[in-house]
Amino acid sequence: MDVPMDALWMWGWVALAILFLIAELFTAGFFLFCFGVGAGASALAAYLGLDPFVQVTVFVLVSGAAVLAVRPLTRRFNERQRNFVGSDRVLDKPALVLVAIDPARGTGLVRVDAEEWRAISASGEMIAPDEVVTVLRIEGTRLVVRPGRPDALPPA
Repeated sequence: MDVPMDALWMWGWVALAILFLIAELFTAGFFLFCFGVGAGASALAAYLGLDPFVQVTVFVLVSGAAVLAVRPLTRRFNERQRNFVGSDRVLDKPALVLVAIDPARGTGLVRVDAEEWRAISASGEMIAPDEVVTVLRIEGTRLVVRPGRPDALPPA
């Protein structure tokens, strides 16, 4: 049985598309999915009887366009959303320094709302008790803070 070359190219692209789509199930980010779409487009080009060079060009162009089209979607899924229920609820809030934040001695305690947290200074400077600071981020079990109220400071 003699199989035409166009059919071999077409089924090769179909197999490659299926392989990429199955591999995508085991990865994150829709990256391999884009190549599966490109291989599917190349299979269509082979079905239409286009030259193998054109099929490879279709694969590269469609896969590249799919990657560029999917990037904003994957970025939105992968960006960390702030959780206002967990520990993130203290971010960008004012805190009152209860125990001086002293990087040399490793001390520092602040109160955010009704909770007390160990704290460190973002700039490495000492911050005296009773000063108001802004919570920038959390590192382990400590808050990283900077002097000043959140509404009075430019964004970090």
